[in-house]
Amino acid sequence: MRFCSKEARFGSSGRPVRIAIIGAGPSGFYAAGALLQQKDAHVAIDMFDRLPTPYGLVRYGVAPDHQKIKSVTRIYERTMKDGRVRYFGNIDLGTDITHDDLKAHYDQIVYAVGAQSDKKIDIPGEDLAGSFSATEFVAWYNGHPDFRQYEFDLSVESVAVIGVGNVAMDVTRILAKSVAELRSTDIADYALDELRDSKVRRIHIFARRGPVQVKFTNPEIKELGELEIADVIVNPSDLILDDASQAELEGDRTAQRNLETLRALAERGATGKPKQIIFHFLRSPTEIIGEEGCISAIMTEKNVLCPTETGYLSCRGTGVCRAFDVGLVFRSIGYRGVPIPGVPFHDRWGIIPNVKGRVTAEHGGAVVPGEYTVGWAKRGPTGVIGTNKPDAAETVTLMLEDIVERASARERSDAACAADSAMAGAPWARKPLPNGEQARPDAMVSLLQERGVEFVTFADWQILERIENERGAQRGQPRVKITDVEEMLRLIRAAKATPAPDPLKVTAD
Repeated sequence: MRFCSKEARFGSSGRPVRIAIIGAGPSGFYAAGALLQQKDAHVAIDMFDRLPTPYGLVRYGVAPDHQKIKSVTRIYERTMKDGRVRYFGNIDLGTDITHDDLKAHYDQIVYAVGAQSDKKIDIPGEDLAGSFSATEFVAWYNGHPDFRQYEFDLSVESVAVIGVGNVAMDVTRILAKSVAELRSTDIADYALDELRDSKVRRIHIFARRGPVQVKFTNPEIKELGELEIADVIVNPSDLILDDASQAELEGDRTAQRNLETLRALAERGATGKPKQIIFHFLRSPTEIIGEEGCISAIMTEKNVLCPTETGYLSCRGTGVCRAFDVGLVFRSIGYRGVPIPGVPFHDRWGIIPNVKGRVTAEHGGAVVPGEYTVGWAKRGPTGVIGTNKPDAAETVTLMLEDIVERASARERSDAACAADSAMAGAPWARKPLPNGEQARPDAMVSLLQERGVEFVTFADWQILERIENERGAQRGQPRVKITDVEEMLRLIRAAKATPAPDPLKVTAD
């Protein structure tokens, strides 16, 4: 990623390469970290997020009982404390600032916006009351401000979870855990109150393919077998593999470990715990059935696996159907992005169209100069948090190549540039740098102040973080999340309005 020629050096402390990163989640922080590590261009990075709080998926997607995963924010905090980075929270792209504003103020723009929506199953009854995406439930129990007002009827006895990825396992685990197990986490207070009164006793997990094709990691399934008040029920006959699945299993250590764990759970069976997690393999939901607008059952069809020409094992319905009585359904079959005003979007895949991170005007179209993407917005919702690090490094490498090309081009004579005009259609086609007032570091601050936008700095976020941590310490929790944006802003204002104590002042008793 390092470029060593003198021609590669670009920018200066007085006029660095100005970069905007839209989204302050893992992919955005890994992109910022990679940019800070390179030595061949002076950079100044502004990170924007729609919410006052940074860390995105780590704060609002990682399960509250997975605190070790959340510790990655210590790395992100070091990035944010670098003097070349600024944080602008509570900024909505498309409302508070526009795509044109970004183009006018920055040399390069990186979209790290994730995949905020969910995929649909497209079956009858999917829109009934009580049918939710896993995204909504996860955001709710994690205290996301946009989802704090959601209501989930936990008075039902049976729930369906559709999908067998890690998110589906998180949803299942939170539903199946005891209040004692959840009380020491950073789950939202209102969610813990609702779960305390939960009447859910059976959680049915539906997988359209077999046990070899599941997407969860082995630690996730092992955790289900260690729950205080829930048994995991697996039908041993579901673990008998056909030849194609047996072949797929060979050489796949994750699938082998998962199958070993599932077989151990099947052998253990029910032990008399009050809750049950029941796996159903090779079953696809075909209809969500409702009575008087509320869910009463889910109809499923038994599948068989069929190898395709590429070797992929697809599933085909057999026509053998069975209904399961459930009162609540959570769909966990994948995420997709949502369009950003002024930014290209590939609707079929739910991503920003790009070539290895360089944004294109459309799928397979021309590169948009100076605009890039990372993370799920770039590659789709695949991988774990750590996957975003090499993904961001790939994009940053291209950003640096483009900086070098632009620097070299500016050093050429007018005649040489004209002779080289054929490069104008290349992926690194040059975008003029902002000049004058808009290139000043305080230009964006002035713009937001002129528009009356109350933005949150990293120092402001640290005020909120300190309050959350102090409240958590009083209860023996990692933190007590503040889940309302207006309360966040009010607490920041109050803290900044309170003068700091004078350390030299001595108060007599």
